[in-house]
Amino acid sequence: MLGNHSSATEFYLLGFSGSRELRHILFATFFFFYSVTLIGNTVIIVIVCLDKRLQSPMYFFLGHLSALEILVTTIVVPVMLWGLLLPGMQTVSLAACVTQLFLYLALGTTEFALLGAMAVDRYVAICNPLRYNVIMNSRTCNLVVIVSWLFGVLFQIWPVYATFQLSYCKSNVVDNFFCDRGQLLKLSCDNTLFMEFILFLMAVFVLFGSLIPTIVSYTYIVSTILKIPSASGRRKAFSTCASHFTCVVIGYGSCLFLYVKPKQTQATDYNRVVSLMVSVVTPFLNPFIFTLRNDKVIEALRDRVKQCCHLFRN
Repeated sequence: MLGNHSSATEFYLLGFSGSRELRHILFATFFFFYSVTLIGNTVIIVIVCLDKRLQSPMYFFLGHLSALEILVTTIVVPVMLWGLLLPGMQTVSLAACVTQLFLYLALGTTEFALLGAMAVDRYVAICNPLRYNVIMNSRTCNLVVIVSWLFGVLFQIWPVYATFQLSYCKSNVVDNFFCDRGQLLKLSCDNTLFMEFILFLMAVFVLFGSLIPTIVSYTYIVSTILKIPSASGRRKAFSTCASHFTCVVIGYGSCLFLYVKPKQTQATDYNRVVSLMVSVVTPFLNPFIFTLRNDKVIEALRDRVKQCCHLFRN
């Protein structure tokens, strides 16, 4: 516990409760998820960089999305795994807590901006294919990625700064497996209602600011696909955006439940489950979503595996 109106210099992460055996099972489960996430997303980045068949805007954005997934899960999961091995609560310094929260929110914001850009890319590819290479040239793609990263970083500076300007007089025990903003606000002795409302509006701006272009793009995409006369043509057109659409549904669905709510401090167990979805499950699923439903990626991956096998035989 802290004294009245004092500033915390460190926090204690409560993590997951339960027996030692349960914590070891959770450790093994999350370690497996984390390992597959690193390997899967790294493989995507490598084949996108090396295979000439994947040198297009869609796969360029996919490579950056995979890099974001690696970074997001790496910011959270190793700390969580270490906490599962400790007998008690996990101590985190103020600087480490600030860094983790900032990077987690900044990378998440960047990811949503990139998902919106990928939706527009699919719209141009399907609805305006003749001008696709002109509109989505390398300069445009690089600019979109740079703006997405800058927007994510700059947009989260004030929210994180404001969060750690609060006085933490109630406790410095965070009831989660990482420095969750909702739990930090809950520990403050200041009146956070106005700040929570501003954070709610900012979350709405980020999520819906990228979701609206996505919805509009897919409305035109579906309309265009339905006009294609042959069933094989419709299937081929839809397959080019099915992976992105699946990723959008999972990503936006999780974050809408986690961040777009006026009361940021509510439902600890609810926040913990949705945080696991965002930081563990979604990065784990994305490599499978973008490989199993994409013929070009599967073909490129198969060729690389054959090349590796051939090198080992020689």
